[in-house]
Amino acid sequence: MREIFQPLLFLLARSLEKDLRHQIEFLKAENEMLRRRVPKQKIFLRQEERERLLKLGLVLGPAIRQMITIVDYSTFRRWVRKADGEDMAKKTGRPRIAVIIREFVVRVAKETGWGYSRILGEIRKLGLGNVSRQTVKNILVENGLDPGPKRSRGTWSEFLKAHQETLWQCDFFSKRIWTPTGRRQVFALAFINVATRKVIVTPSAFSTGGKWIEQQARAFLEHVETEGLVCTILMRDMDKAFSERFHSVFNGRGIEVKPVGPRAPNLNAFIERWIQSLKQEALDHFIVFGQSHFDFIVREYVAHYHEERPHQGIGNVLLLQRGEPECEGTDDEVPALSMADIQCQERLGGILKSYSRAA
Repeated sequence: MREIFQPLLFLLARSLEKDLRHQIEFLKAENEMLRRRVPKQKIFLRQEERERLLKLGLVLGPAIRQMITIVDYSTFRRWVRKADGEDMAKKTGRPRIAVIIREFVVRVAKETGWGYSRILGEIRKLGLGNVSRQTVKNILVENGLDPGPKRSRGTWSEFLKAHQETLWQCDFFSKRIWTPTGRRQVFALAFINVATRKVIVTPSAFSTGGKWIEQQARAFLEHVETEGLVCTILMRDMDKAFSERFHSVFNGRGIEVKPVGPRAPNLNAFIERWIQSLKQEALDHFIVFGQSHFDFIVREYVAHYHEERPHQGIGNVLLLQRGEPECEGTDDEVPALSMADIQCQERLGGILKSYSRAA
C-alpha cells in the first residue's frame, strides 16, 4: 500500500516546493523594483526591525544568503555575531587623523604661508598629536595649498596690515579762493594714520615751497608726539613739493619717507580717499573768501570727521568707538525712542549733519 502512494506524495511535495520557489522569486523581484524607487540609497533600520529580521533569518539557515535584499549578507552575519556576544573584529591600519589637526594645518598655512615642516613644529609644540611631515604635506595638498613655504615679499595688503599702526600717508589738497587781490590757489597738507584713521591738517598757504613745508613737517611730528602716536613710515606721492628739507626732518628722527610709484594713487589710497570726502562733503559747497575762511571749513570738517561721522571702512562706527564691543541684539529690537529724543547737530550752516540721542 505504501509503495502505491509514495510516488504520489513525492509529486505533491515537489509541486509545493516549486510553487513556493516561484512565489519567493516573485517577491524578490517586486522588492528590488520597490527599492529602486526609494529616494534614499541606504535604509536605516530600527532596533526592533533588526531583531525581527534576525529572528526570521535564523530559521532559514544558509538560504538567507540568496533571499536577503534589504541589507548585505555580511551585515546580517554581523547582527548574528553581536547577538551571540562575540567580540567585533578591530579595524587595522593607521589611526584616522584628528579633525583638529586638519583644521589647524589649513588655518596656519592660510594665515602664515609657512611650509609643512614649520607647521609640524607648531603641532608638536601644542601637543595636538604625533604626526609626520608627510601627513602634514598630504593635508595641505588635499586642501589645494602649496606645501612649500611662501617665499615672496608679500602682498600690498599684508604690508599695510603689518605696518598700519605706525604707517602714515600724506598729500596736498588745494582750492581756488577769493582774496583782495583776486582768485588764488591755496594749499594745505593732510596726514592720515592707516590704523586709527586719525587726520592732521596743516594751516593753508599760497606756496608749498621753501621753509613752509619744513615747518609743517616739524609741526606734524610734534603733534604726533603730543597725541601719543608713533610714526615710522610716511608715504607720499611724486609731488615735487616734497623737497629734501621735508625729507631731512623725518630722516633725522629715523622715519622712512617712501614715495609711491608714478601713476599709482592706490598706494596712497587712504589719504586720497579722505581728501575726496573733504571736497565732496564740504569744500565743493562753498565759495571761499580768504585763507581764514578756508581754514575754518577744513577745521570744522576735521572735527566732524573725528567726532560725528560714522566710517564705512571700520564697520560704520565713530573713530572714538573703534575697538569697542558691538552692541548685542537683533534688528527687531528697537529701543524705546521717539523722534523728539533724536537731535540733529549741524556744522557749516547745515552742510554737515549728524544725529544723536538727546541728553
